[in-house]
Amino acid sequence: MASFDGTSTTTSASPNTRPDTASGTHEDRRASLTALIVVCVGYFLVILDATVVNVALPSIGRDLGGGVSDLQWVVDAYTLSFAGLLLSGGALAERLGGRRIFRTGLVLFALSSAVCGLAPTLGIVIGARLVQGIGAALLVPSSLVLLQAIYPTREGRSRALGIWGAIAGIGAATGPIIGGLLVAWWSWRGVFFVNLPFALAAMLLARRFVPVTARRARALDLGGQLLAVAGLGLLTGALVEAGRLGWDSLTVLVGFATSAGALVAFVVVEHRGSDPMLPLRLFSHPSFRSGTSVGLLINLGLYGQLFVMSLYFQDVRRFSALETGLALLPEAGLLIVASALSGRIMARSGPRTPMLIGLVIGGAGLLGVAPAGTQTPYAALVAPLAAAGFGMALTMPAATASVMEAAPGDRGGIASGVVNAARQTGSVLGVALLGTLVSGRTTFITGLHAGLAIAAGAFFAGGVITYLGVDRRPAKAGPHRRR
Repeated sequence: MASFDGTSTTTSASPNTRPDTASGTHEDRRASLTALIVVCVGYFLVILDATVVNVALPSIGRDLGGGVSDLQWVVDAYTLSFAGLLLSGGALAERLGGRRIFRTGLVLFALSSAVCGLAPTLGIVIGARLVQGIGAALLVPSSLVLLQAIYPTREGRSRALGIWGAIAGIGAATGPIIGGLLVAWWSWRGVFFVNLPFALAAMLLARRFVPVTARRARALDLGGQLLAVAGLGLLTGALVEAGRLGWDSLTVLVGFATSAGALVAFVVVEHRGSDPMLPLRLFSHPSFRSGTSVGLLINLGLYGQLFVMSLYFQDVRRFSALETGLALLPEAGLLIVASALSGRIMARSGPRTPMLIGLVIGGAGLLGVAPAGTQTPYAALVAPLAAAGFGMALTMPAATASVMEAAPGDRGGIASGVVNAARQTGSVLGVALLGTLVSGRTTFITGLHAGLAIAAGAFFAGGVITYLGVDRRPAKAGPHRRR
């Protein structure tokens, strides 16, 4: 068992071990709690940065120049490298140790945040955001590896994962508000500088309180990694440029074709690899592939909507950054309630029921927002925004559970990496696609209507996939679980 001071021990009575039950000493429990807080701080920064920047985008554009297409890259550069490198981040955490990769991720995240805050040009912001995404791709899977080491018992780990998951919701929900406050009281640079004290504190505390984890030989699958990043990057670039150059542009068409070729080659490489970063056999289980698909579609709809609605409130309705953050608050208002309700429903009937309910409610909410125009009263948008957020929060825990339950018991880490990578890929595509529609050759409002209709369609498509593919019963005895 690894200790907090970096040594290794097999004696349970050692003061450096990490009991997570009531039998441990007060000092042991405090050390475990401190380690949990450190891990959650890292994860909070990752999720916060996926949403906090949205309300700062108009200010960044006014200060550094650039249209909607350029501002899309401020968001997508982060989520692109995050999504593309998540699975390799998990392999590195297993190969080199969770604490080392976690601290490396914090260093990259902090340094790139500082560069974003100091950047004199938009190009430097976008480049630093790419590095931020690399840091995030190291932080998320390593935090899961560390939680398993900090809380070795099932009961303790379940509580810790519940807290870890709640942190994601809080980060996503508070991002627009925090961003609005920082822009109003400081400047857009504050949304990046705010990361620095938290990252520095987490780095220092991790060295003392976070345990060293066992290492396991894992191939890095460089060929698959390069193809995945190339395929996703080319697809994102083609979607973004379609708004500026047109969907019939030769550059855009070549981008789509090259992306398709890279993604097909990725599937071939992963199918033939001896230790692939994405084991394709996991997708043989209907609940696994359905839950993963729903995760992608949910983020495509929700994060794409968040991007265009942030621009709508500031550029069309002339709200301030703080007013925009407050205007988006209804989406987050019921998040904790919906997440808790999802767990209760799952306990009785499995993940399928809350997924179906959440996807229908969320899709209806996005459809309700879709007619928004230049004179639409804000009061008319409150209920649809709340429904969209409630539906997402009700669906996501259940979708994750359907994936984890369908995976073999020894592939939980890979399964978690797959569903997180799918979600971040959805975020990349949502921002690229909906951003392209509002920046294209039609008016912003026309593009907004089309984009929100697509976002709603993504939710409803997820509902169909759930109905057809997710097990009707609690998934405790699926084919993978019986192995």
